[in-house]
Amino acid sequence: MTTAAPKQRSRTAEQILDLAEMLIQTRGYSAFSYQDISDALGITKASIHYHFASKTELGMAVVDRYVDRFGDALTAIAQDQSQPAMAMLDFYIEPYLGYANTPDQVCLCGALAGEILALPPELRSRVDRFFRAHQTWLTGILKRGVARGEFRIPAPASKVARLVFGALQGALLVKRTTGDPSQLRDVVTVMKLQLAAGST
Repeated sequence: MTTAAPKQRSRTAEQILDLAEMLIQTRGYSAFSYQDISDALGITKASIHYHFASKTELGMAVVDRYVDRFGDALTAIAQDQSQPAMAMLDFYIEPYLGYANTPDQVCLCGALAGEILALPPELRSRVDRFFRAHQTWLTGILKRGVARGEFRIPAPASKVARLVFGALQGALLVKRTTGDPSQLRDVVTVMKLQLAAGST
């Protein structure tokens, strides 16, 4: 199966996407409008509609770009057989730690999941695919770690992957509420200790 080449966008379109991504991560999809983007970038709403005819289309473009960026990085590191499993897990966790160091930013798809019932179907399906893809990636890394004697897990890798993914997403939301980055750091520390326990 062939994949179409990524669409080349103008500088203005990329600025719109950058701002929309940040607004979703900090406010939520339902809580921003084209007026917010217009005011922040100093462009007309007509200009935004020229690039993205509807908010749904803008949301789809934001999620697709985010998923592709994250997915490409995960694919690249998974293909490097020289990488220890723990180093790969650290690579995966790094963006979460970055979000935890901001005042209110969370994973884009995690933010969307919080209002999933209010989202257009096109966005719901994209969030679902993101979650499933990341759990699949984590499953592969956990299996690799077990096979190499780096990890010891108490349940099938697919179930532990759900635990890891859910813990990271949830800890970010708790951190947003409490303002305490240690909410995520403590989850990461304990998670890594449990995975490495008895593996050496």
